[in-house]
Amino acid sequence: MAFSHDRRGGAPGTPPIAPDAPSPKVPLGSLRTLWPFVMRQKGLFFAWLLALVASSGATLALPVAVRHIIDRGFSSGSNIDATFAMVLLVALALALATAARFFFVSLLGERVVADLRNRLYGHLVGLDQAFFERNRSGELVSRLSADTELLRSVIGTTMSVALRSTVTVLGSVVMLLVTSPKLAVWALVGIPLLVLPLVLGGRRLQKISRQSQDRVADANALAAESLGAIRTVQAHAREAYERGRFTDAVALSVATARKRIGVQSLVTAVAISLIFGAIILVLWSGAHDVIRGDMTAGTLGQFVLYALLGAGSVGALAEVWNELQRAAGGMGRIGELLDERGGIAAPAHPDPLPRPLRGELRFDDVSFHYPTRPDAPALQAFSLRVAPGETVALVGPSGAGKSTVFSVLLRFHDPQAGRVSVDGVDVRRLDPAELREAIALVPQQPAIFAASARENIRYGRLEANDAEIEAAARSAEAHEFLSALPAGYDEQLGERGARLSGGQQQRIAIARALLKDAPILLLDEATSALDAQSERAVQTALEHLMEGRTTLVIAHRLATILKADRIVVMDQGRIVAQGTHAELLAQDGLYAQLARLQFID
Repeated sequence: MAFSHDRRGGAPGTPPIAPDAPSPKVPLGSLRTLWPFVMRQKGLFFAWLLALVASSGATLALPVAVRHIIDRGFSSGSNIDATFAMVLLVALALALATAARFFFVSLLGERVVADLRNRLYGHLVGLDQAFFERNRSGELVSRLSADTELLRSVIGTTMSVALRSTVTVLGSVVMLLVTSPKLAVWALVGIPLLVLPLVLGGRRLQKISRQSQDRVADANALAAESLGAIRTVQAHAREAYERGRFTDAVALSVATARKRIGVQSLVTAVAISLIFGAIILVLWSGAHDVIRGDMTAGTLGQFVLYALLGAGSVGALAEVWNELQRAAGGMGRIGELLDERGGIAAPAHPDPLPRPLRGELRFDDVSFHYPTRPDAPALQAFSLRVAPGETVALVGPSGAGKSTVFSVLLRFHDPQAGRVSVDGVDVRRLDPAELREAIALVPQQPAIFAASARENIRYGRLEANDAEIEAAARSAEAHEFLSALPAGYDEQLGERGARLSGGQQQRIAIARALLKDAPILLLDEATSALDAQSERAVQTALEHLMEGRTTLVIAHRLATILKADRIVVMDQGRIVAQGTHAELLAQDGLYAQLARLQFID
């Protein structure tokens, strides 16, 4: 049996998925957030615009070429070769310009989305722990993947179609007026009828699109959570239960998507019906003009082609509008993340840490509540001084506040009252990165990355060479099992270190801390996952590591407690006793009760 410690900083459980949770309205203007990213690729952007103008110009020239074929090529055989040659040249120009437009806009989309992903990821990893306690990692990954992929489609396809269709519509309207003002008036009467369903349907689609994206994110978060805890799922034989939860989440996302698809389909159907109704009306009127001799067949053909081009472009704009509404929802979510500001930030002019760092730690009347539990104090009037080079063990029941001491020292959170200092410097006046570089942490549940063993150990000090990495592994009693792996130190350890045992993972984390060689050491039950033989070896390594370093230990192994310079007993966020093992046993207080539970002989 072991002393347990608190996990007040843990994320809350996954909330239930609401079937029709209201989504805040996101204006189309949220897409303006993309503009700075587009402007970083000015060369590609203007090359695409040039290709767009060329392809649109060639498209608008085709009906004129067709009119010449009908009116001149068929009536005069001598002109037919030149007429068809002109059509071929226009078609070739259209093909080359379209290919260039596709190349430039597709590459533009790739680079813009890559920049956006880098910016979003860089912003997320810089936010404080309070943000990650409020948000599920699976949902954040969905924003980083699904929403940015949606924006890739917007930039690489939708934006191109929108501008091309806009140019084509405007060009077609001008050419319709030039070709036949009378018929053009008839054609333009239908425009207000086309715009109205787009506006009304777009508003409805925007709301449903946001809900659809939310439901997909919920399903992704659920999958990430259950796959991340797959051992627990399988140990409790809850595979069928998790399948059912995920199936329900996916079904809910499909049901919401079905609403979106239905609205989008209805808007498209109404728009196309109105477009072709207007075209048929124009053709009926034009046919009578040709019969009366007021218009040539070639002119009517030219007018019809321009009407078809314009109508097709308006239809494309209808679909583009729907896609833009969806993208606005995705960009709105990304914009919300980019607007997040962490509560922990470096001051404008941070104080430097003293050099060399002695490692004196002070907690002066510190009180702290986690943002997710404002009514439950994690630390209350907590005061503690740790002398340079001293080893202090923190013990106490679960929820006593031991892990919170680590959190405020690492400045994952700032206390609501009191002061935490290192060598007399308030940690709030330090750059958090510089502070954390001076601290080595060995957690109870080590983070093992899906990389090689060498890269996992090197994470402690990125500039370390292979000899230093091997020396740290030897000190942590990890060299023997790492050398026995098929690829040795270059063996890929799998996601979360799936190819290692719990004790082996802990020794990798200890080697990482040894390599960092920081003056302050935090051990969070660092030997809890080791067997007796490994614990003895690693305990010796830790003793060497602790020499000359200020060490805080969340402890419940007898060896660590007995060799600590001082034991601090905590309960409900307060210090209730402190002293040596023998002194605390003699007081017959909380420590003695805990010790009897674990050490009774």
